[in-house]
Amino acid sequence: MSRRRIGFWYRLAAVICKPPLLVLFKRDWRGMEHIPADSGFITAVNHNSYLDPLSYAHYQYNTGRVPRFLAKAGLFKSGFVGLMMRGTGQIPVYRETTDAATAFRAAVSAIEKGECVAFYPEGTLTRDPDLWPMQGKTGAARVALLTKAPVIPVAQWGAHDAMPPYAKEKKLRLLPRKTLRVQAGPPVDLSAFHGQEPTAEVLRAVTEVIMAAVTEQLALLRGEPAPAEPYDWRKAVARERRAAREAARAGKGAAAAPAGPAAAPEPAVGPQQARSTQQAQEDESK
Repeated sequence: MSRRRIGFWYRLAAVICKPPLLVLFKRDWRGMEHIPADSGFITAVNHNSYLDPLSYAHYQYNTGRVPRFLAKAGLFKSGFVGLMMRGTGQIPVYRETTDAATAFRAAVSAIEKGECVAFYPEGTLTRDPDLWPMQGKTGAARVALLTKAPVIPVAQWGAHDAMPPYAKEKKLRLLPRKTLRVQAGPPVDLSAFHGQEPTAEVLRAVTEVIMAAVTEQLALLRGEPAPAEPYDWRKAVARERRAAREAARAGKGAAAAPAGPAAAPEPAVGPQQARSTQQAQEDESK
């Protein structure tokens, strides 16, 4: 897409957002040569801060190939944000409804028209304790197989320093001045999957390849090795719920246990004996 086809609303968004981004943040942008000069393509982007969509959009805008994001439908409903989302041609996602497939049809249509569609494959901010990408959802994989469009992995880092994910207060931490780092890598090789039926197993395999490429770019950006396995949020939640249920059952069992005969009064013990008894009880409970 050439610069002249960016459109009024995207240019307006740039006029509003770029000046404060330029003033408040430093930039470390790499890999712009991997962004296709023409034809439709997909970007798969990691997500670790509420601020990083602006960081990525700024990066992508400066390549001349503006992205169309898949975003929650609620953002389109009202107010200035909704106006900008609609005007810039972003794609609403209606989660857990019969309209959920509409977003993917719109994404396919946009790519076939030569546009860039940006996916956050994790579907939400990462829950990984060290902010590495989690396991991804299969939407990007499905669209990639349908269109055979290039999938460009994009990693970003640094926005979390200014706005940490899941912080109690969503306040910007602007000082000292933070650096927003974005890096695009070469297209993900998905040729082995072309022509295959998009079964659940195939979509999961394609998603794993895409997420591995995003994680690889983030490891290069961070200058440290990535975990051997991506964080599985569902398994982590299941473990926490199981532990809570077991703790609750144990508590009910202790409360329901019948009281035994009254114990004989224990002989008085000195301070040293008391400390030894307490330590023994603590060791037994570990």
